[in-house]
Amino acid sequence: MTRIATALVLVALLAGAAGCGSSNSETEAGSTGGSKEFRLGLEAPLSGEQAVLGRGMLKGAQLAAAQLNEHGGILGRRVQVTPIDDGADPKTGTKAAKQAISAGLDGVVGPYNSGVGVETLPLYVEAGLAPVRLTSDPSTNGMGFTLQPMTYQIAPVASRALTGWLGAKTVAIAYDPTQNYTVSVSQAVKSSLEEAGVEVSAYEKVQPGHKSYTDVVSKLAATHPDAIYAAVYFPEGGLIAKEMMQSRVKAQCIADYASYDTGFVEAAGVAAARTCPVVGVPAPDDFEGAGPKVGLYERRFGEPPGTWSPYTYDSVNFLADGIEKAGTTDAGKLNHVLDEVHGWRGWTGSVTIDPSNGNRQPATVVVTKTNRQGELHVDESWAKAVGAPYQR
Repeated sequence: MTRIATALVLVALLAGAAGCGSSNSETEAGSTGGSKEFRLGLEAPLSGEQAVLGRGMLKGAQLAAAQLNEHGGILGRRVQVTPIDDGADPKTGTKAAKQAISAGLDGVVGPYNSGVGVETLPLYVEAGLAPVRLTSDPSTNGMGFTLQPMTYQIAPVASRALTGWLGAKTVAIAYDPTQNYTVSVSQAVKSSLEEAGVEVSAYEKVQPGHKSYTDVVSKLAATHPDAIYAAVYFPEGGLIAKEMMQSRVKAQCIADYASYDTGFVEAAGVAAARTCPVVGVPAPDDFEGAGPKVGLYERRFGEPPGTWSPYTYDSVNFLADGIEKAGTTDAGKLNHVLDEVHGWRGWTGSVTIDPSNGNRQPATVVVTKTNRQGELHVDESWAKAVGAPYQR
């Protein structure tokens, strides 16, 4: 099988975790001997506009590590989680990844942003690691494993939501041209809509980082679409939803998977967020049997789980199970074990790995809505319309 070896980086526990010493830098990445600690890297946007997302990722990994340590760690070694802050920026991520690798790593979970992953994932692979990534763009296929949905799994759900659920005959698309994922998913949604006979009335670029997107919304609305699809990350997605509500745009707003986070609600405000469904994944407590894990998280951190906390929690445990079965962190042996995963169950449900690309089957893609408390949950009208299993 031809596939780039995967990489895992152990990440040191943040403040609040007891008894965390520094990693032994003399142990090479990917080795299992010479260190009493298993150094797990968690790469995420821990600073910048997406920091709220990254902090939830980190805490999910920390919870998994704490539970593993209660049962002997990984291969008898105590797990330390080391944060690798990429700031959702490729240059920042590359520098942080190189520093973490130099300090010595046994595994890595992350990154989240595909544009960062195309730069940092090869570094982990070259270091002899097997990453469990949270990226969704096809440019990261084969670089480790993922429990996240991929573009080819997300775009069909978005397209069917626009056509079969919302009944749109014309759709205007806004997309972020600076990120691999938003470019690829917007193109995929556009192609899927056109194949279904839907007119794409506008296809506009959205430059991230602005405080207002009045001009973009005006251009999109001027084409009189039935729906506006925003393939942007959550700061921009929230602002577009807010502008559409304030300008009383008649088109139905729907935001892409990239916007799926509590940060979307914060940027839009609850009132505007409630007018704009978001393609995403089930909320942490939407998964079957999630109650005990949600309770553990809340007791440990004093707050509800973040959007992606369940996915990093599962990613750490998925990796740990694979290493225990392989008896080593050696990427070649570990890849073989993880390629054969079928029916593994975690917080986010059942996981089967497609050995051709390391991606999860089935994907957990849903359409969500914001409730009056500002929480994103599976949209029950969508779930009923398409026969999805995720209903509260």
